[in-house]
Amino acid sequence: VGVNAGDLIAAMTLAIEMGCDVADIALTIHPHPSLAETMAQSAEMVEGSITDLYLPKKKAK
Repeated sequence: VGVNAGDLIAAMTLAIEMGCDVADIALTIHPHPSLAETMAQSAEMVEGSITDLYLPKKKAK
């Protein structure tokens, strides 16, 4: 188990116990910067609601 794994394990265990879905995890407030914040960002990516991810524009051919 890696450094700070306990933070992720505790947060995901709580989400499982509460029966959270992706939307619940995405709407949860996580401290910044933190490893646990990656859970919310991942959920936002699945939902398509992420706003703070840089996606470079594809070059036109």
